[in-house]
Amino acid sequence: MSLEPLPDGWEIWNREREGRVILAFRPDVFDSRTFPAACLPTIYVTNRSQRRRPESSHVVTDTWTVRLFLEPDVDAAVERHEDREAALAAARSLAEGFAAGKVDYRGAYQSPREEYLAKLDDLIGRDD
Repeated sequence: MSLEPLPDGWEIWNREREGRVILAFRPDVFDSRTFPAACLPTIYVTNRSQRRRPESSHVVTDTWTVRLFLEPDVDAAVERHEDREAALAAARSLAEGFAAGKVDYRGAYQSPREEYLAKLDDLIGRDD
């Protein structure tokens, strides 16, 4: 499955031959000068353990996870798939939905960061 062409604003940040893929949204904006680099919306596709224990990220699993991070510890979407091809298709669909303003990234925050969220709204052309 090819991810390309990706929706506007998304680019492949990292791609391992048979493993993890990372997509980044507008790294030109979230560059630590305009907005913190940690706020870079990122989609991870991986079959590594999702546990938050030391060394667990090196454990390969039978399940592929697609996760949209708005920043560390803020997930806007998490999906699980049985194989890499399905996970890549889901990642592309999630990137398309995000670029089209169909992902509720505001709902992912318990304490909204209005300036950041307003910039995301502006970048994807969302008026609400």
